[in-house]
Amino acid sequence: MTTKKILPVALIGILFLSALFVIHVISPPSPVSMTTRPGTPTRLIIPNIHIDAHIEQIGLTADGAMDTPKETSNVGWFMFGSRPGEIGTATMAGHSGWKNNKPVVFDSLSDLQVGDLVYVENTEKIIHTFVVREMRIYDENADTISVFTSSDGIPHLNLITCNGTWNAEKKSYSNRIVIFTDKLPSTDMQ
Repeated sequence: MTTKKILPVALIGILFLSALFVIHVISPPSPVSMTTRPGTPTRLIIPNIHIDAHIEQIGLTADGAMDTPKETSNVGWFMFGSRPGEIGTATMAGHSGWKNNKPVVFDSLSDLQVGDLVYVENTEKIIHTFVVREMRIYDENADTISVFTSSDGIPHLNLITCNGTWNAEKKSYSNRIVIFTDKLPSTDMQ
């Protein structure tokens, strides 16, 4: 073979290998959806009890209790727990009981039934779907660690509100209603 014939073939081979190197080394890795955290929750929708509420991020009060949302029409997501759609337990609280003769967000939470659907939209516009598994009523002094934790490897969403007798001195109700839900697999929507 002559040098004139080898040079173009070698040049094409070097360009091809260079292109493969650039594509392989310089291109950023593809995101792995299984390790990406879900977006921050922004909206709670529960059609069966007519709830379509904005979600506030809440933390702890000065005495270490879970805080409540500032607006009575909003729901508060406990930001130190899991995000809705993430493995573990995401927890949200909302007010119940009439305030200034106006209904508040979780007035009808106790009307939920096993099998009802709960939807949470996040900052990425993804909607996670949960199904009600059970409802429990806790005394205000009960151990509620199970409301905030789980170890079964499934995403959960628990909804909390007050119930029972009003204690004017404590400015609190005597009981807490907790709705336990489980995320339905493969139901995330955009």
